[in-house]
Amino acid sequence: MSSRSFIALIAVCGLLARCQDAAADQRRARAPSPQESEHRIVREGMTIDFAITRYERETGGARDTRKQSVHEGDTVTIGFEIRDVGSGNPLSGLNPAAWLAMVPKDSPARGANCTERVKTALSPSLLSRPEVDLNTFYVLALNADATITVVDPVFGYGGTKLLAMIPLQSPGEDWALTSDHNRLFVSMPAANRVAVVDTRSWSVIGSVETGRSPSRLRLQPDNAYLWVDYVADATSGAASGVAVVNTRTLRLAGRIPTGSSVHDVAFSDDNRFAFVLNTDEGTVSVIDVRALRKITDIPVGTGASSFASSPLAQALYVAGTDTGIITVISTTAHKVIGTIDAEPGVEEIRFAPGGRLGFVANRRTNTISVIDAAVNRLVHAAGVEQAPDQLAFSTRYAYVRHHDSEIVRMIPLGEVGKGEALPQLDFPGGQHALGDMSRTTLAPAIVQAADDNAVLVANPVDKAIYYYQEGMAAPMGHFSNYGKEPLAVLVVDRSLRETKPGSYTSTIRLPDAGTYSALLFVNSPRVVHCFDVSIAPGSTASSAEAPPVRIESLTQQARVQAGAAIRLTMRLTDAASGKPVETRDDALALIVSPGVWQARLPVDHVGKGVYAVTVSPPSAGLYDVYVTSPALQLPYTRVLAFEVTDGR
Repeated sequence: MSSRSFIALIAVCGLLARCQDAAADQRRARAPSPQESEHRIVREGMTIDFAITRYERETGGARDTRKQSVHEGDTVTIGFEIRDVGSGNPLSGLNPAAWLAMVPKDSPARGANCTERVKTALSPSLLSRPEVDLNTFYVLALNADATITVVDPVFGYGGTKLLAMIPLQSPGEDWALTSDHNRLFVSMPAANRVAVVDTRSWSVIGSVETGRSPSRLRLQPDNAYLWVDYVADATSGAASGVAVVNTRTLRLAGRIPTGSSVHDVAFSDDNRFAFVLNTDEGTVSVIDVRALRKITDIPVGTGASSFASSPLAQALYVAGTDTGIITVISTTAHKVIGTIDAEPGVEEIRFAPGGRLGFVANRRTNTISVIDAAVNRLVHAAGVEQAPDQLAFSTRYAYVRHHDSEIVRMIPLGEVGKGEALPQLDFPGGQHALGDMSRTTLAPAIVQAADDNAVLVANPVDKAIYYYQEGMAAPMGHFSNYGKEPLAVLVVDRSLRETKPGSYTSTIRLPDAGTYSALLFVNSPRVVHCFDVSIAPGSTASSAEAPPVRIESLTQQARVQAGAAIRLTMRLTDAASGKPVETRDDALALIVSPGVWQARLPVDHVGKGVYAVTVSPPSAGLYDVYVTSPALQLPYTRVLAFEVTDGR
């Protein structure tokens, strides 16, 4: 309180006793009740607590490590808890920014230049970027082979940092990311399973057998169940339908036969009902989610290829490719409430944010039509490039990808319904047609970036992912997918998120050992502070991510000519006892030259915990060797690297 305010308060009080009470109250309000410490500050009426918690992969929990050491390579959650000093209530909606930056050995007192370091972090250059940016996102590419590329994009500088190359049992077909961005499900038709990827450790932590050739994946709005399309199995006699996976236990909750056809799944807003489109039967099955049983089938006509839900209209819109009729189904009454006449060939149908405007792509006529769900009729139709096949949205635009063209069309959402013509913009999504790929996939190849006004576009032939920011004439940048063919793209947001009121967290993998500062910036009210962080070398045996088996490379030869055989040997020991691990016949070795070649080979048990595999790498380059064993609960673990020369 200012001196003028204090004098005014005295005049109003009138009585000395009352003034003294009021003054005492003001002094108590100004005095910070919490005490500052190494991990707590009091600024601008806020108490800010900083903590690092090591992520426990098995339980999904975390434990406080403020009084313990953290090590390079550990997966940790960095968090800031912000509360009001006087009331202790959590403060929401502050959107703080944070970074982890190494402190140079010759640096003066760490807090002395904190403001300058935060200024540098807010406007980084290529040579002054903090080691870890807690305000960024990661880009995942579902590749044509059985891998997922994970990169930290640096579009402004034209580069990336490869965070992980996640191997799968077989090529992925579709994927679904939980709303907290911590778990990713990937369907693998050839393996008859759905892989479960932990995005905090970038590792496959398990898989679920759901039925034959699982393909399309859909998560309920509340993320409680994952719904998986599967086909009939003549051997077992199992009918085609959808499998339901409990996302918490990662166990199959049930299988529901719906029809011998391709399926898609949508949900009611309250997660009470699931709707399954059966293309061959021309029906939509209504599933009671609580009982996991089908309660009725709604006829929609044969040839239906796609449907989408409008939460605003509380209705499903089913696109009939053969007839061109769009059937409207009430998600509450479970019956057809209308139809919309379009042209035969309509396939992809999606609703923009808000649920009022539905966009329909027609590959036969090369047109985009727009439905206004408020009146249930078409309000626009416009020609686009060759074979529009995918739709995506930002807060301002609808994006149209084309199978036979590299051009991406943009339709301003705010202009729909304002005139007869539908305005369009466009930009090139690479050098080659976006649908030119070695195999098809159900996962989208164009998605919104973490920013509201940007999208990512995967171009398989270019083996690159393009970043387009609205307002630009061309992509702002792109990055190579390390020689892999990206069929689909996905964003995992790792910026500080308000996980509960007043608690802002981000999960990262710690960089190299050293002394760091956790730089914190809150814009309003303005707070700048640097917390000390010490990262120890190596990893402890007690780390939650330590596998039950240790692997030691015994290979002495580190170089071989292309085409020549190399014998790779390793020793497996029990992590607790140190004794050799004997006679396991399920171990596999993954040998990878990123972007060039890979092979999965069985590993032979030589004896006394020693295992070996022989490989003949086909071309020059650097090769990484990973080993896995489901029986030993050993995820893919990097063992060694070797060089292959061309013999010149």
